[in-house]
Amino acid sequence: MTLFLGRSDAGAERHRQHSLVLIPMDTPGVRIERMLSVFGDVDAPYGHGEVVFDNVRVPASNVVLGRGRGFEIAQGRLGPGRIHHCMRCVGAAERALDLMLERGLARTAFGKPLLDLGGNRERIADLRVAIDQARLLTLHAAWQIDRVGARGAQRAIAAIKLVAPSVLQQVVDEAIQLFGAAGLSHDLPLAAFAAQARALRIADGPDAVHRKTLAKLEIAEHQARAARRTSP
Repeated sequence: MTLFLGRSDAGAERHRQHSLVLIPMDTPGVRIERMLSVFGDVDAPYGHGEVVFDNVRVPASNVVLGRGRGFEIAQGRLGPGRIHHCMRCVGAAERALDLMLERGLARTAFGKPLLDLGGNRERIADLRVAIDQARLLTLHAAWQIDRVGARGAQRAIAAIKLVAPSVLQQVVDEAIQLFGAAGLSHDLPLAAFAAQARALRIADGPDAVHRKTLAKLEIAEHQARAARRTSP
């Protein structure tokens, strides 16, 4: 089964132009042309593919919640979906840091454990702080969603979506440095974590969009505070 989001009424109000339709994958006219690779890997059959819909017909009952509600449904899942991505980033960052510590303690160079060379202990400390900050921001955003809903938690969601993938990317990069060429292989999960981190800085909204959202909300709040201070 696939979810197809398409424009159903170009003349409708801006946020009522699209509908979400359930389409079984064995419906005549549905064809997967190819699976798309990410950083050279193909995660078939669960990844992203180039799909053709050629004169596909399904019952009207397959429209989810009714015509024109596609945007509403998509927005409704984005907030919790972004939190899920960030939770995975925090978990992956913890695993990467564990691997970095194992490597740094077990491997020696120039007669010393790797952790005692090149400021690696300081890096470990910085990464621990960064992961904990990302975890707390994620928990805060989840609490905000529970308390005021995804729309009310927009600022917290935008903030964590900026922070968590970037923290994962930072931790994984340092871990790969400590492993050397082995860190680039699939003998370890680090290369997959690196791809995950970079992809998530695009998925569910690129960094630039979340920065724009945060700035917009901050400016609006500042202006509201200023108006309250100057009002009689």
